Amino acid sequence: MDIKNFSFSELESLCQKIRDRILEVVSTNGGHLSSTLGATEIIVAMHKVFDPAKDPFIFDVSHQSYAHKLLTERWEDFSTLRQFGGLSGYTKPSESPMDYFVAGHSSTSISLGVGAAKAIALKKEQSSRIPVVVIGDGAMSAGMAYEALNELGDRKYPMVIILNDNEMSIAKPIGAISRMLSSAMASPFYQRFKKKTEQFVDNFGDGAHYLAKRFEESFKLITPGIMFEEMGIEYIGPIDGHDLKSLIETFQIAKTMGKPVLVHVQTIKGKGYEIAEGKHEKWHGVSPFDLKSGTANAKSSAKSATQIYTDALMHYAARNDKIVGVTAAMPSGTGLSELMEMYPERFWDVAIAEQHAVTSMAALAKEGFKPFCTIYSTFLQRGYDQVIHDVCLMDLPVVFAMDRAGIVGEDGETHQGAFDISFLRLIPNMTLCAPRDEKSFHQIVGYAAAYEHPCAIRYPRGAFLNADLPESIPFETGKSQLLIANESDILFIGYGNGVGRAAQTIECMEKKPSLLDLRFVKPLDSDMLRSMAQKHKRWYVFSDSSRMGGVGSALMEWQAQERIYDVNVITFEYEDKFIKHGNTKLVEESLGLLPAQLAAKVIVE
Repeated sequence: MDIKNFSFSELESLCQKIRDRILEVVSTNGGHLSSTLGATEIIVAMHKVFDPAKDPFIFDVSHQSYAHKLLTERWEDFSTLRQFGGLSGYTKPSESPMDYFVAGHSSTSISLGVGAAKAIALKKEQSSRIPVVVIGDGAMSAGMAYEALNELGDRKYPMVIILNDNEMSIAKPIGAISRMLSSAMASPFYQRFKKKTEQFVDNFGDGAHYLAKRFEESFKLITPGIMFEEMGIEYIGPIDGHDLKSLIETFQIAKTMGKPVLVHVQTIKGKGYEIAEGKHEKWHGVSPFDLKSGTANAKSSAKSATQIYTDALMHYAARNDKIVGVTAAMPSGTGLSELMEMYPERFWDVAIAEQHAVTSMAALAKEGFKPFCTIYSTFLQRGYDQVIHDVCLMDLPVVFAMDRAGIVGEDGETHQGAFDISFLRLIPNMTLCAPRDEKSFHQIVGYAAAYEHPCAIRYPRGAFLNADLPESIPFETGKSQLLIANESDILFIGYGNGVGRAAQTIECMEKKPSLLDLRFVKPLDSDMLRSMAQKHKRWYVFSDSSRMGGVGSALMEWQAQERIYDVNVITFEYEDKFIKHGNTKLVEESLGLLPAQLAAKVIVE
C-alpha cells in the first residue's frame, strides 16, 4: 500500500483501520497484541517517510510488526495469521520481500542494521538507502544491543533507530521542561543550528569546541538521551508515539542527518483497545478471546507442564531456603512469577539477558545455593557459552528447567524447542533428564534439587500427552523405567513427552510392543539397555527433539560403543529442517508424528 500521498487525516483513519483489523484477527487466532497495537503510528509514519522496498525495515523480535504486514500487500491474508500454512506472527522474507530479515528472538535488530549499513556503504548506495530499526525498551536490556551501538557510535554509519519505549523503563520525561526540550531537539531549527555551530567552531580551535560541547551537554543532561550521545549516537526524543505529525516530521529529520540517530518514542501498550491499554503483561501475547469483554475463550482443563513445575518448585523451595531461581523476561510464561511473589529475595527476573542469567546462577551455585535457571528451550540457545564456560566447566549444580521443549505451535521456527538435547548432550559434566507426567515431574524436581552437578530438565508447552501407564518410580541418576514388558521383538523407547506419544501409538496397534521410559539421555542406563538388546531387536525412539544429535543418536553411539550390532534403532525425532508454525496437532500431522501415523510406520512381523 503506497501511503506517500496520504493526508494526516487519511493516515489517522488508516491507523484506526489497522487497529480494527489487528483486533479482529488476533481475537480469533491469538497472537501478540498490546505491543503491536502500540506501534501502529510508528509503522505508518515509517511507511510515509521511508521506502520499505529499498530501505531495510528491521523489527526487533518483530512481534510488533503486524501493521507493517497489513501495509505490504497482506491485508486479506492477515486472517491466516499464525495458522498452519498462513502468515507468520513474525517478519519472514519468504513471505514478503518487504520483510528484511527473520526475527523472533530479541535484541538482534541493531546488529542487523549495522551490517546492512556496512553493505549499503560498500555498494555506495547511501544516497538512496538507509536502515530503519525498531527496537523496544525491553530488548534494550540485552547486551547484544549495546555491542552494536558501541560499533555504530564509532563508525557513524547513517541509520535510524526507533526506540519504542512502552514501559518507561529507560527514562521518564521530567514534566513540561523535558517535553519542551525534546520538541526543540527534534525541530528542524535545532538541527540546522547545531550543524552550523559545528561548522563554525571548526574554525576556532579546541577552546570553541570545548565550550560548544559543554553547552550541548548541559542542554541534554535534563533529557534522557545522554547515554546514547556519549556512545556517539545522535538522540532525539522522547516523542509522543501516537502523534503522527510529530513522528513524520522527526523521521524526516532523522533520515537526512547522515549519521546514526536514535529517535526515542513513547507509546502506550494496547493503544486503541481500552481493556488492554497500559502495562498488562497478560495482553502481550494472547490466546483467542472475546473482543467485547476481553475474556479468553475456553482452554483445556488439563494442567500444563509449566504449572506442574511451578507447584513442584514451590513445594521444594518452601522446605529448602537454598533453592533460588531466575528467568529472563518470562516470569509468567515459565511459571516463575508465583515464586517471585512468594520469595522475592530468592527468585528473580533479569529481563532479556540469558547470558547474565546463567552466569549469575553459576556464582550462586558456587556460594552453596541451588539455582533453577528457568528458560524456554529456544532461549537457552542465547546463553550457550555460559552453560559451557561458567557452569559445566566448574561442574556447578545449576538446574536448567527448559520449558517449551518440542513443538510450540503458532510461534513457529524461531521458537520451536527442538535443539536442546543436541546442544547440551555434548557438554562434559551435564546430565539430561525429562519427566513424562505430573508425578514424575514432581519427582524430578526433587531429584534435581539434591543433585550436585549440572543438569537439564526438558518439558513441553501445554499438558503432557495423556497415557494410562504404571506409576513413576523415584529418580536415580542414569536409571530408566520399564513400563510395558511384552514378548514382542519391538521396543518403544520414550523420552519425556515422547513416552506419552509412544503409549498412544501402542494403543493404535494390535500387537503390543514393550515400552521403556528412558528418563535420562545422559547418562544412559547401560544395564537396562543391554537387557533390552537381548530381548528386542528393533527399537523405535519417541522424543520431541531434533534427530541430529538427539536421543536416537545417543542410543546408536551407545550401541556402537557396546558393539551391539544386531539391534536396529529407528528414531521418530524431527528431521533436519526448521519446523513451521501452526496448530501443534496440524504441524505434527504434517510431520507424520500423530500416533496413528507412527503406528503405520512400525513394521510388525
